[in-house]
Amino acid sequence: MTKDKQYVALVTGATGGLGTQMVKRLMDDGYKVIANYRTASKADAWKEKMAAEGYEPDMYQADVSDYEQVGNMMEKIESEVGPIDILVNNAGITRDGSFRKMTFARWDQVLKSNLYSVFNCSRHVINSMVANGFGRIINISSVNGQRAQFGQANYSAAKAGMHGFTKTLAVEVAKKGVTVNTISPGYIATDMVMAVDEGVREQIVKGIPIGRLGGTEEIAHLVSFLASTEASFITGANYAINGGQHVY
Repeated sequence: MTKDKQYVALVTGATGGLGTQMVKRLMDDGYKVIANYRTASKADAWKEKMAAEGYEPDMYQADVSDYEQVGNMMEKIESEVGPIDILVNNAGITRDGSFRKMTFARWDQVLKSNLYSVFNCSRHVINSMVANGFGRIINISSVNGQRAQFGQANYSAAKAGMHGFTKTLAVEVAKKGVTVNTISPGYIATDMVMAVDEGVREQIVKGIPIGRLGGTEEIAHLVSFLASTEASFITGANYAINGGQHVY
């Protein structure tokens, strides 16, 4: 950040494990952070817990898979807080199952939540970023968008699609002061992963050359770096952060 401006950062899917750490790190680094959430009951408990730790980001509700809901949320943010300088497209879901048994509903839900959401949010902020001559769009993909993963045809397609989107948009706005990048985490020690049976978790760790799960703070550190003014020459990139699980 520059000393004379506090940039506004929106993190979608903020109440999850990765989103929580991103919000904390961006706030620690001086950004004005907005936390997007979908479910009010979960958000209320999250807000209380965050406040107890000294973090009180602004919170705005929208299902980011819904273009109109996103538009309404963005209008409220711009009128109440200001234009969004940094967008972290973090929201996503899984609906795993082998392709031969995959229903259209599971395919549709994952593509809308994980890929359409990237379009929905980015489309609503890109013009103001270009007009302001500054912007950062950071898309949170996955190692399973870079490699095969049994039972995740829907998830892998969405996550791979994210980076295709990143590359093209990055080129389109490269001369406008706006950068667009992807981060592809491997297995991270979120509450969801830590809740997996210990034996299964041990097998996962065996497949990671570094020999451990990644930390949410490691992903958040990379997000904050890519959001910074110091990262202005990095665009269209895909940062793999997976402990050597997939290299290329």
